[in-house]
Amino acid sequence: MLLPSFTPRIRLVTGAALLGLAVLAVLPTARAEDAPGGDAPAAQPTPPRACVPLPGEKRLANVRQLTFGGENAEAYWSFDEKHLVFQSTRGEWPVDQIYVMDRDGKNVTRVSTGTGRTTCAYFMPGDERILFASTHMDSPEPPKVPEYDPRKLGYVWPLFASYDIYTAKADGTDVQPLVQNPGYDAEATVSPTGDRIVFTSTRDGDIELYSMAIDGSDVKRLTHEPGYDGGAFFSWDGKHIVWRAPDRDHLDVEGYRELLARHLVKPSALEIWIMAADGSGKRMITRNGAANFAPFWHPDGRHVIYASNVHDPRGANFELYLVDIETLETERVTWFERTRPGAHRSDDFDGFPMFTRDGKTLVWCSNRHNDKANETNVFVADWVAELPVDAETPEK
Repeated sequence: MLLPSFTPRIRLVTGAALLGLAVLAVLPTARAEDAPGGDAPAAQPTPPRACVPLPGEKRLANVRQLTFGGENAEAYWSFDEKHLVFQSTRGEWPVDQIYVMDRDGKNVTRVSTGTGRTTCAYFMPGDERILFASTHMDSPEPPKVPEYDPRKLGYVWPLFASYDIYTAKADGTDVQPLVQNPGYDAEATVSPTGDRIVFTSTRDGDIELYSMAIDGSDVKRLTHEPGYDGGAFFSWDGKHIVWRAPDRDHLDVEGYRELLARHLVKPSALEIWIMAADGSGKRMITRNGAANFAPFWHPDGRHVIYASNVHDPRGANFELYLVDIETLETERVTWFERTRPGAHRSDDFDGFPMFTRDGKTLVWCSNRHNDKANETNVFVADWVAELPVDAETPEK
């Protein structure tokens, strides 16, 4: 869920690059790793690879890199926390497909069909099936990005109306539709209690959040205000939801609706919100005017970790932050910046964090340690809950 080249998350590319991607949207030559049950390319380093936390990353220890090369994002734990599901653009395929791997980065297997475009995968209760959004039933080729002038509109996301929500066995077989509805249906995640799914849809004319039972029944609309509501996650007890949405008091509603009519949305100013699982008690917990996204609950129920460019609001330096939902006190977690030696320009992204149930391990995606510009990889680290009194933080 990125200011993405894929719709719901943040892959930082220009509109021109997105248009170029559509031109490249041709079916790839079949490869071993793209067959369900296939292995990762033999040329990759053997995961996990140990990495040193950067100065200021006092919350992170024992950092390990799990993927190597390509664009890998939205890696989320299975219910038993022995595996990760993630989306990846790798090899000749020009857009994301869904993969699973062991928690140490080994045994990578494709889950999605290898056709269309996919996003936003999550394990279903029991870990036998994977939930994800895909366009493959509309066409085997990826959907084309709507035409627009990036010089006039700036950075925007396309909302592909051909996205529907599917499930498949964890080995990539038995792909079945769960939500098939006119318009955009994606960004689905599952409650840790295993009874509900929250997702984003344009079925009622705006970009809203909905919840449903695990079998796709009992659909309930949760948000009703103008503006993009998406990237939602349940709290660990299933009683609350965190998501991203604009500050309604500063939303250009007319401009938003003009873009929506063209199947586009501008994500440059989104805040982090929380509400009860039934949609009541909505409350904004950031007010920084930046592009905030990918929030996830800490198991203590008191904190939310998320990604933001608040320290680089005109640029692409996204870092992880931790906010106390009661006091709104915020702590910066990651410190990967393009000014550091070896960093590629516009290659200083950290996002898509997710804790394990005990709060002891964090998975996230980052551009750090890239071999090439714009590569994003999956990392895990031990979470340092109790900070030493002499912990130092770099100057902001």
